[in-house]
Amino acid sequence: MGIPEAVCPANPLGDLGAAPSSSASSAVLKENGPSILQPTRQADDRPELEGDDEIWLQMRAEARHDAEVQPVLASYLYSTILAHRSLERALAFHLGNKLSSTTLLSTQLYNLIVDTFMDDVEIRESVRADIKAVRERDPACVSYSHCMLNFKGFLACQAYRVAHRLWNQGRISLALAIQSRVSEVFAVDIHPAAKIGKGILFDHATGVVIGETATVGDSVSILHHVTLGGTGKYGGDRHPKVGNGVLIGAGATILGNIKIGDGAKIGAGSVVLIEVPPSTTAVGNPARLVGGKTTPSRLTEIPSETMDHTSFISEWSDYVI
Repeated sequence: MGIPEAVCPANPLGDLGAAPSSSASSAVLKENGPSILQPTRQADDRPELEGDDEIWLQMRAEARHDAEVQPVLASYLYSTILAHRSLERALAFHLGNKLSSTTLLSTQLYNLIVDTFMDDVEIRESVRADIKAVRERDPACVSYSHCMLNFKGFLACQAYRVAHRLWNQGRISLALAIQSRVSEVFAVDIHPAAKIGKGILFDHATGVVIGETATVGDSVSILHHVTLGGTGKYGGDRHPKVGNGVLIGAGATILGNIKIGDGAKIGAGSVVLIEVPPSTTAVGNPARLVGGKTTPSRLTEIPSETMDHTSFISEWSDYVI
């Protein structure tokens, strides 16, 4: 499962040479570092991020372990993780390959993405907050390396971050081109002008749509087929404003320039057309507050972290099968 030479960044580790074959992977991995379960510190070109990059070190250890357990993946893991000096470069390489086409070359995308990462400390911090959010909130995520390689919600979010910076720089056509490729490849459509915080989980992610003037706060969890949409063809500020710590269930639709308060929960399949107060739960079509409009039930925990989608049912209805 080797990666074609044309899509590899030029000599990412200098004198380490080409990726090892599957049959030689164990020997090469052991020769170039200590036990596969011990992270190996590599030279890192990230400016302004303080301290050791524990997520990157752990990701490398996971990749080494997986390469020994599954030799058929050794060349793939070397090319995508072990051959790179930093998380930024590995992620840029992986995104470049995922989003490339016959006319949009992976090497061009790699250079664009890595330059964007290295020029923006806030993006690099957001990348790490996002990958931690996925690892902590999604029980299907078994490792940091698994998240970076295989979770399209995480990858789509990082590609959005690149497009958003390009949009803010006035590079509109390039930002929109990346948006289009992300939509085609990951089935996630986020307008590059939208504003999204850090610690974001797009769980499954298929069918997520976030409009141009939408904002999403920090530590938000959004399930598949969620729409943060406008209300018609008119321009201006027309999309939802989602606060911090919000959980939005699968298939929910939130329309218009309305506010979803901090720590709120939107039930799966709900259609929300009016403001949802902080720490409340809105469910149904059209959505109503659990506990009633005047004295709604208040959540005592952060729903985006608990990922509890169903505990409100007993208060909401006597539904039985």
